[in-house]
Amino acid sequence: MAAAPSAAATAAGASTAALAPRPAPTSALLRRTQVTPLRHPALKCRRAGPLAPKAAAAAAAAGGSSPSSAVFHGEVFVVGDNIDTDQIIPAEHLTLVPSKPDEYRKLGSFAFAGLPSAAYPTPFVAPGEESTHYAVIVGGANFGCGSSREHAPVALGAAGARAVVAESYARIFFRNSVATGEVYPLELTDAGAWKECKTGDVVTVDLGNSVFINHTSGKEYKLKPIGDAGPVIEAGGIFAYARKTGMIASKAAA
Repeated sequence: MAAAPSAAATAAGASTAALAPRPAPTSALLRRTQVTPLRHPALKCRRAGPLAPKAAAAAAAAGGSSPSSAVFHGEVFVVGDNIDTDQIIPAEHLTLVPSKPDEYRKLGSFAFAGLPSAAYPTPFVAPGEESTHYAVIVGGANFGCGSSREHAPVALGAAGARAVVAESYARIFFRNSVATGEVYPLELTDAGAWKECKTGDVVTVDLGNSVFINHTSGKEYKLKPIGDAGPVIEAGGIFAYARKTGMIASKAAA
């Protein structure tokens, strides 16, 4: 009777079998197991350029007159440097929803409610009123600094202001002004205008000529052109502009 193979012999045999070269795969097996790579169309990136002429023309046609020719005339409300968004619209009023007409008007009644009365004895909006008679606001440097609340430009626009003329802006306030289309954030080429103007002076803002005129003092100040932001504000904000230029479907078509 043949002796059973020892454990050592069995292990050696298994090791030899594992190390033995495998037979080459047949072409049929390769066809069954070959993985077809996924193919995606090439993605191309390009730099953002200026607004296309057709889009600009569509915006002008939809909005009527060219936004660069807009002129605002009336009394001015003057503030200083570093006017923050909490002074423009205090945080306790941020529960108001601008999309609701009654709350939009109420938001305007609180515009500049955070300004200290000792420094600004004349209120921007008279007590008991919902709107202001100041069409233009003049400020110093860093206007709209502080928290990034869209309610700040909305409150000014809801109160009836059409433009802010300042030496410089906090970036988020400038962007929110354009996105909401509530006020034109216009920048002076030189500093010091707010020190030479007084609340109640009669002024004109001429976007076409990029000039701010104080008729009371007889002085003129040069403005930096509003550029591509002008048509967006004129249309009523970024979404209204996108609908007018065909970038997104209009509500009527949807």
